[in-house]
Amino acid sequence: MRNRPATPLLDAIASPAELRGLSVGSLRQVADELRAETISAVSETGGHLGAGLGVVELTVAIHAVFDTPRDRLIWDVGHQCYPHKIITGRRDRMNTIRQGGGIAGFTKRAESEYDPFGAGHSSTSLSAALGFAMARETGQVTDLPVGDGIAVIGDGAFSAGMVYEAMNNAGHLGKRLFVILNDNDMSIAAPVGAMNKYLNSIYRGPFQDVKTMALGALDLLPSPMRDGAKRARDLVKHATIGGTLFEELGFQYIGPIDGHDMDELHETLKLAHDTATGPVLIHALTKKGKGYAPAEAAGDRYHGVTKFDIATGKQVKSKPNAPSFTKIFAETLTDLAHDDKRIIAVNAAMPDGTGLDVFDKAHPDRCFDVGIAEQHAVTFSAGLAAGGARPFCAIYSTFLQRGYDQIVHDVAVQNLPVRFAIDRAGLVGADGPTHAGSFDIAYLANLPNMVVMAPSDEAELVRMVKTAVAYDDGPIAFRYPRGEGFGADLSDCEAIEIGKARLAQKGEKIAIIAYGTVLDAVMKAAEELGFQPTIIDARFAKPLDREVMLDAAQNHDAVITIEEGAIGGFGSHVSALFAEAGVFDHGLKFRMMTLPDSFIDQDSQDKMRSKAGLDAQAIVTMVNSLV
Repeated sequence: MRNRPATPLLDAIASPAELRGLSVGSLRQVADELRAETISAVSETGGHLGAGLGVVELTVAIHAVFDTPRDRLIWDVGHQCYPHKIITGRRDRMNTIRQGGGIAGFTKRAESEYDPFGAGHSSTSLSAALGFAMARETGQVTDLPVGDGIAVIGDGAFSAGMVYEAMNNAGHLGKRLFVILNDNDMSIAAPVGAMNKYLNSIYRGPFQDVKTMALGALDLLPSPMRDGAKRARDLVKHATIGGTLFEELGFQYIGPIDGHDMDELHETLKLAHDTATGPVLIHALTKKGKGYAPAEAAGDRYHGVTKFDIATGKQVKSKPNAPSFTKIFAETLTDLAHDDKRIIAVNAAMPDGTGLDVFDKAHPDRCFDVGIAEQHAVTFSAGLAAGGARPFCAIYSTFLQRGYDQIVHDVAVQNLPVRFAIDRAGLVGADGPTHAGSFDIAYLANLPNMVVMAPSDEAELVRMVKTAVAYDDGPIAFRYPRGEGFGADLSDCEAIEIGKARLAQKGEKIAIIAYGTVLDAVMKAAEELGFQPTIIDARFAKPLDREVMLDAAQNHDAVITIEEGAIGGFGSHVSALFAEAGVFDHGLKFRMMTLPDSFIDQDSQDKMRSKAGLDAQAIVTMVNSLV
């Protein structure tokens, strides 16, 4: 007789509360359906897939055991939150994820009460969960009383120092708190460092062999004895490994357990929930991309994907018209390093994203992935520079924020020649405000000793990489956007004189001074005007080309600066120069076009620039208002 298909259960789950009355077998079925739903949803929108597939069973088991949203469930980074969103009332909106007007690709407090803490950067979950726990302990009153704090954090995130700061504090406080280590031996790239080796030693060491043998021995017992040995089996299954680092930090350690075995997951979480009095760390072994063969076979386990065909896993890739800025940077630096052995490349767990995987293949002894540890990456680079090397510290703009004190204290104050290659500068699209590179111009250009550059196209980027290699007088930074270049000619790209701007177009009445790739929008806007304005490619936010800037002010009726960055950056420095030189005393009209004083939600990069008032049409409107 053929087995009848099980009645779908996911359709009946309107909220996590409805999971709590289900049997473990039914929870297993919900997980299977949830995995299929996740694959289907992301195939239509693109987004982060592999991480979510790896935590499907965890997601169901946590919501089935804990009283969310009263218990505060915090997903570290948020790459893995898609299944969570599906079963917390957002299933019908998954077709809008990471799109304009849709739901965010990460957890977001304003979106749902089941997202108690927003994320987009790694390694923040333990600190936030401990904060919730102590809010409960100190009797804080909210509309929704605080229950337990639960942090789900990947093994890759354990390379960040903030995790240990939180664990040290949690162990000292000794209050009830749950940390679930989602150990899949992967972050975006393969994790690196001593902690990864330590975790491997826990679940591949002698204890695991003993545990396996003990569980296997029970199966050899006669049925009556096997039934009577259940208590012993449970003791073995949930045994804790004495002497782990986590226990030394004050946590009860449980594991390792199979993060895809619903029986074991549910039993372990319930045991911890019912008995814990202090901080607990549950070590769950998972597989990124679990349950979808193309993801499991991919090198990055389908971390981030475009729309794809479910049957084949083939992704819909747009054909680039020109190489990306990331590729141009990486290939240029790699080529220059052939002749300059002092060049060393440093990244923080993003070898592919920064393009330095190319450098690593050519110069493996001079390329360092330090893990999710931007603070360390900056000071490590400072040490390299002090030791005579020419380090390039390649970090996304939004992540470099995490190393700001090190930029000030360890680099700028000591005037060390660290080269900062700042990728994903400006608006980045679907990842939204947590990943936008909005502030680097402002937070770097106000530092003494710092040189700050931005290329207007990929040829200028090549020139700036060469400029940075040759500059040994102090720290230097250059920012460039996500995405393709403009097809610029790369045949004649020499280093630039420090602080030297470029006249892109000679004109009259109004001077438009562009910093970075916004020059393209300026040139397009100029074609729609009834006259020809002067257009300047600033190249440098610091030092400014005083001669060119002051000439623009003295020989035009109005000056406009434009940058894809927050107020306080390039335009503010130009304004300060003009004020110092007294040019405003003579009636100059001056306007700054910057990102607005607000966070812009996810959308396409073009639409975000339009919302920000930094597209060609906005420039035309600004110019016409001044003519």
